[in-house]
Amino acid sequence: MSASGGTKAIIAAFLANLGIAITKFIAWAVSGSASMLAEGVHSVADAGNQLLLLLGGRQAKRAADREHPFGYGRERYVYAFVVAIILFSVGGVFSIYEGIDKLTHPHALENWWLPVLVLVIAIVLESFSLRTAVKESNQVRGRQSWVQFVRRAKAPELPVVLLEDVAALCGLVFALFGVGLTVLTGDAVWDAVGTLMIGTLLIIVAIVLGIETKSLLVGEGANERDAVAIERAILDGPEVDRIIHIKTLYLGPDELLVAAKLSFPAERRLAEISADTNAIEGRVRAAVPAARVIYLEPDIWIDPNHQAPPTDAIVIKGLE
Repeated sequence: MSASGGTKAIIAAFLANLGIAITKFIAWAVSGSASMLAEGVHSVADAGNQLLLLLGGRQAKRAADREHPFGYGRERYVYAFVVAIILFSVGGVFSIYEGIDKLTHPHALENWWLPVLVLVIAIVLESFSLRTAVKESNQVRGRQSWVQFVRRAKAPELPVVLLEDVAALCGLVFALFGVGLTVLTGDAVWDAVGTLMIGTLLIIVAIVLGIETKSLLVGEGANERDAVAIERAILDGPEVDRIIHIKTLYLGPDELLVAAKLSFPAERRLAEISADTNAIEGRVRAAVPAARVIYLEPDIWIDPNHQAPPTDAIVIKGLE
């Protein structure tokens, strides 16, 4: 994912949520709608989440130091995980609390036309925000389905904004449903039902975000396509006989660690192995630009069916 694309989507979502939150709170203050209050809190939480994503992106750009020799790239995962927690607690739990309170203490809506007008305007504004997120995501999504994109994306910003925008649009529809039925039937229970639907939706989205971000925090390797490309790049030249084993790990959304033990011909000299290693690293970086940190260990393949290597072999390091 391009950093500019993710930032553009975040800023668009932040501006939309900030404006929408203000109008929702005004509508809540005038009408007393619990759905409008829940939606206002939802928009404030979303706007705060966008600021956290921007802060995480900025923190991740710090240079590596002695305490963090691989840099701070995973800061973006940490802030995305915090976003999931905020969406769950501030957005989801608060909305459900308000819905239960409205069920137990119902009261009629005042100036019902104002929350309806605000919700319609908010749906239009949120649609523009979602359109920006979809447009930026399509540049990096490739042929993946949207579910695959959210599950496999290594950069958390676009999936987070996408899920937030989808949840926001669905929440606005739920709020319009609750307010509309309350106006038509005169029963404030429907406003509470809309609020509970919003809270349930936010909790589901937060759980999905939390699960996917946790996986990134724990550590994910290269996807199948990149893993195959790396192995092909290593074996594409005459330098090595085979890959003994290889491991990959994302240090951040845009930085992949590649560590491999490679079998070189026994007669190769150290200077030749050094030149060969540089050539292999160049091919790997060309094939997968995110592979910025590469460690290659030269070794000699020993057939496990043989008790000892050939007597003329030059053993660099025994097979572990």
